[in-house]
Parts: sequence; C-alpha cells; structure tokens
Amino acid sequence: MLEKAYFTRKDNPALKVPFLFNPKELGIEKSNQFAEVNIPGLSAPILQFVRGNARTVTMDLLFDTYEKGSDVREFTDQITGWEDGKQKGLMDIDSELHAPPVCIFIWGAFTFQCIIERVSKRFTMFLPEGIPVRATLNVSLKEYQEVDLQVRKIDFHSADLRKRRTVIEGDSLWSIAAREYGSADDWRLIADENGLDNPRLLVPGQELILPVKE
Repeated sequence: MLEKAYFTRKDNPALKVPFLFNPKELGIEKSNQFAEVNIPGLSAPILQFVRGNARTVTMDLLFDTYEKGSDVREFTDQITGWEDGKQKGLMDIDSELHAPPVCIFIWGAFTFQCIIERVSKRFTMFLPEGIPVRATLNVSLKEYQEVDLQVRKIDFHSADLRKRRTVIEGDSLWSIAAREYGSADDWRLIADENGLDNPRLLVPGQELILPVKE
C-alpha cells in the first residue's frame, strides 16, 4: 500500500501538506513545439523544432472532513491559500522569493518537482450551518527544472551519462542504490562520487550525482 501523497517545498522539505485521500489516477502530458516553415512549391510546410514544453501532471484530490465535523478548508487552503489572507498556501507569492515556491509532489516512489500552475476547487457537501466538509481539487502541476540542469541536457557533445537525484525525506544511500543499480551494496559508488565520508548524513534537497555502474 502506498503512503499518503503530499506536497513539500523544495526550499523547506520539513513542510508537508498531506492529502486526506490519495489520487485515483494521474494524467501526465508532454509536448513539443514546432514552427511551420512555408517553402514555395512544396505541397506542405517544413516542420522545424522550436523547443520542448514542460511536462504537466493533472489529478483530482478529494478532501472529506464530514465525520470530524470540521471545515475542510483547513486542508484545501494549505494548497490554494487561506481566504482570510492570514496564512499563505503553496500557490501564494512568497515574500522572499517574490513568486510562488517550487514544490515537490511525492507519492510513494513517484516524485515530481513542480510549480502548482492551476487549481479548480469544488465544495460538494456542507454542514447545516454552511461549513464545507467535502471538496474536490482539480490540480495542474507544471514541471520545474533549474536552468543549469536544462543547459547540461542540451550539451550534445558530452559523454557524461551520470544522473542526478534530489534527496527527499527518508532517502538513504542504500535505498537510492537499490533503486538505481538493483543492489543496496552499490551505495559506495554514490558515496565516492559525491565525496561523502558519512553515508548516513543525507539532507533533503541535497543533489547527488549517480555515476554509471561499470
């Protein structure tokens, strides 16, 4: 059984915004942009690649506090922002960043670094006094990649086949090695590549280089 899905902030991994119910499904969209170049005499334009577009993940999140009799906005507003403006959600502009924060969506082994691009919120059940106790959020996440990482990806002459991974809470060199190489015993490859004297000291948000196993 998968653990509860949640959002965290890239710059503050200790912060968790959990979901009351895991999403039933995820939609992942990836597209490329092409320009049409019209050449006189040809029956169709030539397609010229312009750029790739960021991946988009969409999902529906269900929040239900009917049995507790509490306001469901206690949970939904952690994402969309508090309507009274007293606290900020993950979509609000951070006063230091001057932009909404970069988030990480985590659901078991699935992680997705993103910004929360759009949320559509529907309240579908209320207490007699008008307090909402059930809500569905249709969430659209846009993949976020640092500029230097994107630049490295388009270096066509590089023979560097190493991967990079951002450490999340609960990670260890043993678990990362098991996922990457199929054996936890290969943790030393990662430790040596990253100059880690103590393999137990991993910090959420830390970036690791995963070398190619010979």
